[in-house]
Amino acid sequence: MTMGGAWSSWVSAVEVADALGRDDLVVVDARFELAVKQAAPDVGEVAWRQTRIPGARYAHLDRDLSDRRKIEHGRHPWPDAADFTARLGAWGISPSSQVVAYDAAGGALAAARLWFLLRALGHSRVAVLDGGWQHWQALGLPVEAGEPAPVAPKAPYSGSFDPDLLLDAGQVQAHLDTGGLLVDARAPERFRGEVEPIDRVGGHVPGALNRPFAANLVDGMAKPADVLALEFETLLAGREPRELVAMCGSGVTACHHLLAMAHAGLPGARLFTGSWSGWIEDPARPVATGD
Repeated sequence: MTMGGAWSSWVSAVEVADALGRDDLVVVDARFELAVKQAAPDVGEVAWRQTRIPGARYAHLDRDLSDRRKIEHGRHPWPDAADFTARLGAWGISPSSQVVAYDAAGGALAAARLWFLLRALGHSRVAVLDGGWQHWQALGLPVEAGEPAPVAPKAPYSGSFDPDLLLDAGQVQAHLDTGGLLVDARAPERFRGEVEPIDRVGGHVPGALNRPFAANLVDGMAKPADVLALEFETLLAGREPRELVAMCGSGVTACHHLLAMAHAGLPGARLFTGSWSGWIEDPARPVATGD
């Protein structure tokens, strides 16, 4: 989808390939593997160093897109604007850049997180590569191998996050108390509390609804905008998009819903930054199981 000549939600691999070498284009590789994080947290970065879209920078979910120094904010705490904007400058990103992020999970780890970080700064010219790394390779599009070339840094990006887009646990409870919609992007079995492979407690926030992030995709590709619009309008049930707050395990895959809604022409939804891992840090908060 384009907006005023810019890519602002998902963008096709062919469009990005045709734009390689454009002065304003910055491609960011955000490949990361949560399942092996404890044993090999840098597996995505290793893969990037081996082969990538030409010119792609690398964004590490733990180091660049989160602030792991923070406590009681979930497993992937939202970073401070000053730290994140410094990283943008190091990647050569300025307010005029067209940014394209990709990962190997249909945007859910952690390309959509980078997309929403930039959107929360007010940067509209940012998109996620539809189909991700696998689709790029399947199409036989250009790749680059070997040690990445150094990036010419720019001045730190000047900006701050819109606080209205980012909710903590107390704000989420108040949101639910006033009839707001909380949508959990985790797999159904995690939402129901039947399995919990990562966090110490299974289940969900009482009052939340479940829509797995995978419902936004078909065969790893984004559903058409009109299909997503119908599905999210049904979920909203007459509410405005900003009345939807997305969550997941740690505030990463939830951003996939925010991306999908923007693609569908329904921007303005918000993020529970701590998500489930942040909710359960206070044992006094209620936990629900089942549907």
